[in-house]
Amino acid sequence: MHPSDQSYPSDPTDQSHRPPPLLVARSAMATRFEIALHGGNPVSLRAAAEEALDEIERIESQLSLYRPTTEIARVNALAHREPVRVSLPVFRLLQRARQLHQETDGVFDITIAPLLRCWGLMGGAGRVPTEAEIAEARACVGMGLVQLDDENLTVRFQRPGVMLDLGAIGKGYAVEKAAELLRELGVTSALIHGGTSTIYALGQPPDQETWKVALEMPSRERTGFQLAQPSPGSDASQVSREARPTPLAVVPLRDESLSVSAVWGKSFHAGGKTYGHIIDPRTGTPADAAILAAVVLPSATETDALSTALMTLGCQGHSQIAALRPGMKSFLASRRDSDIAFEGRGIAPLISSLRHPEPPARFCGGQESR
Repeated sequence: MHPSDQSYPSDPTDQSHRPPPLLVARSAMATRFEIALHGGNPVSLRAAAEEALDEIERIESQLSLYRPTTEIARVNALAHREPVRVSLPVFRLLQRARQLHQETDGVFDITIAPLLRCWGLMGGAGRVPTEAEIAEARACVGMGLVQLDDENLTVRFQRPGVMLDLGAIGKGYAVEKAAELLRELGVTSALIHGGTSTIYALGQPPDQETWKVALEMPSRERTGFQLAQPSPGSDASQVSREARPTPLAVVPLRDESLSVSAVWGKSFHAGGKTYGHIIDPRTGTPADAAILAAVVLPSATETDALSTALMTLGCQGHSQIAALRPGMKSFLASRRDSDIAFEGRGIAPLISSLRHPEPPARFCGGQESR
């Protein structure tokens, strides 16, 4: 997805009618976070953006699965033996994840890590496990194996082998907290995104009612969206509109978040099949119900999690997910024979179907390993 001109589909590289935003970026959570800000004082805007990016790094230092000093890593190492106390913000995030697990009937599950490891998706290139390996991993998956003590802010696992992975909610949470901080610092117009998964629109751009974000079909190079309104003089601004994929939909955003989950770009091949990186915790296998799922809500934490749930459930679960929050907008791309079909709830598809760019060999697309 990417920001689009108000008059889309006119040339998105024509920005003569508006001042360019201040762009600030930093790498964190194994991706690139970017903030585009409008306002009168570039020094103050840059300071606010840097503070927001500092907040994202601080959150990474709490949630990362791969850093041994983080709160989540400590929980994973010790919670099968004893209750592990965590900070109040982390505990509240775990409570929120538990609520989303319950609301999605277990489709969203932060205990997915044993299955991701089983499929070689935790830093690996991917592998197809045996049925016995899948069964062993599934025995360690499920929020019912996680005890949250509200009074003492502790986490306890009911058996060894349980492991938390906040990859399908952590970036959205970081974007949400960064946006809250920008607002507290007086920023009234900004766009912040974390990699290719979540984007939050704070206020609106100058002389516009909303930010407009165009959803694109994911590819092996792009897994969900690209910024379509690059700053003048950037390399991206020299790319012609014809060089970009046809947008699937254009989504107006104002004080809202859009998250996209997609399987392409993080898949692996084995035995003539393509396997995605999103695992369905109910089956222990890669989800294949959809190719792309997008959700719009005020909370980036929730759009991150619910886009993953929608991706896992596909068309059959679209109504279920869309009913979870009033005013939710959603979009789904799924394979139907040799075509890709699109359906939206509050997001109108610009095309009804698209020829699948790959041969119709089985695509096994779930929680994301990000």
